[in-house]
Amino acid sequence: MVATANIQYAWTLFVPEIQKTFGWERAAIQVAFTLFVLVQTWLAPIEGYFIDKFGPRIMVAFGAICIALAWVLNSQATTLTGFYVGAAVGGVGVGCIYATCINNALKWFPDRRGLAVGLTAGGYGAGSAATILPIASMIETSGFQETFFFFGLLQGGLAFIAAWFLRSPKKGEVKASEKLNQTRRDYTLKEALNTKLFWLMLLMFTCVVTGGMMAVAQLGVIAQDLGVKEFKVDLHFFVMAALPLALMLDRIMNGISRPLFGWISDHIGREKTMVIAFSLEGIGIIALGYFGHNPWAFLILSGVVFLAWGEVYSLFSALAGDAFGTKHIGKIYGVLYTAKGIGALFVPVGNLLMEATGTWSTVLYTVAAMDLFAAFLAITLLPRTLKAHVAQSSIAGSAPDKGTASAHA
Repeated sequence: MVATANIQYAWTLFVPEIQKTFGWERAAIQVAFTLFVLVQTWLAPIEGYFIDKFGPRIMVAFGAICIALAWVLNSQATTLTGFYVGAAVGGVGVGCIYATCINNALKWFPDRRGLAVGLTAGGYGAGSAATILPIASMIETSGFQETFFFFGLLQGGLAFIAAWFLRSPKKGEVKASEKLNQTRRDYTLKEALNTKLFWLMLLMFTCVVTGGMMAVAQLGVIAQDLGVKEFKVDLHFFVMAALPLALMLDRIMNGISRPLFGWISDHIGREKTMVIAFSLEGIGIIALGYFGHNPWAFLILSGVVFLAWGEVYSLFSALAGDAFGTKHIGKIYGVLYTAKGIGALFVPVGNLLMEATGTWSTVLYTVAAMDLFAAFLAITLLPRTLKAHVAQSSIAGSAPDKGTASAHA
């Protein structure tokens, strides 16, 4: 997961250099990011099928080859189409690795799903923190093409080696939780799609993930337009430009948020944790739009936004495991994860909205409203829907004719 992170999180460093070299419109370049996310997310249900069929080792090894190939293609690209193809290949690779690792964590740790998935997803969220500065430095000294090539081979090689240490739990090796509110049976994908809970989760996931996706793709652009990109931050023991420092801090906060909020949700429940996190993100984004012209405020508030956004990948996957069981979780969470693909469609729209209104505040306030709406759903509709769902599954799970019944508590 650490080795795959730069495919998404370091992209913003390359966009200005690609634009400077080829002179393309910013929105046209960002289509590559949208394609990456669409491929990564919309193929997740298919990847879930292959995870169940071939197991985690083959899937991650294949994904590792794809993430290496993606950046090698980017290093040779001289047209927008070339970058779009590289983005699509990268989306396949990251999707295979991400879906497999999250799926495995859900299966191994039923009583600590929030923390286990949070730590796993945290590798993806914080994975680029250590390489943001080397990548930025290499782009400056050697150009973005050589940087794509070198780090593509490095990241792909590391992920390929790690693949062979993975395995799924054997039958009877893992016991279900006896203290968490979890379904009493394993749902099939078709059964999950027929529940109100699934569609409510998909709506909330989409609302929250949209803001984070827009921030990930556009943070460098926002910093430039707010006039803080080149500001030198003097922390006495080192001096760094505001944007690379913000990116590094954001990766760390993003990585911390996933196990932190996942651990919290294991103790106070997924719904209450969602209310806290989604409200924090919405307020943070509003403040970023209002105070973002101040370099120090930009640093702090962008960190708050990433802290409150990263947790969606631990909370929704853990909740999916609780609600629908783990036998078919690869397929079920694969479909739920398409919320990220839906959110990615709004990334280019953010550019267009900014150009139409002349300010990023309009975009940020719109996204904040979506976050606060999700928080409202988490405090009102989600608890009732989840309680009714678990109660219904308990009745169905205890029926003698339900072959899909399981020992989930």
